[in-house]
Amino acid sequence: MATTLNDRDMETGDITGTKDKDYNLLWFAERCLSNALRLEIYIADAERDGDTELADFFRRAQHESRKGADQAKEMLGSRLTSTR
Repeated sequence: MATTLNDRDMETGDITGTKDKDYNLLWFAERCLSNALRLEIYIADAERDGDTELADFFRRAQHESRKGADQAKEMLGSRLTSTR
């Protein structure tokens, strides 16, 4: 049976082995970490052009991305150990 887009959107672990909410949390942590890395480049670009206001803005955004990643990792740790 072919899987439609709607079926994939409603995936509950039958295909991936990971429930949507767990996958979403994993995805969120990865995106936050990836964003923190990308922002490092943006900070360097702003600093190279002497734009300290923009560099500071990106540093604040990077801090929030790291914070989001840390919170997601904490939640993942408690959730994954409780399901064993």
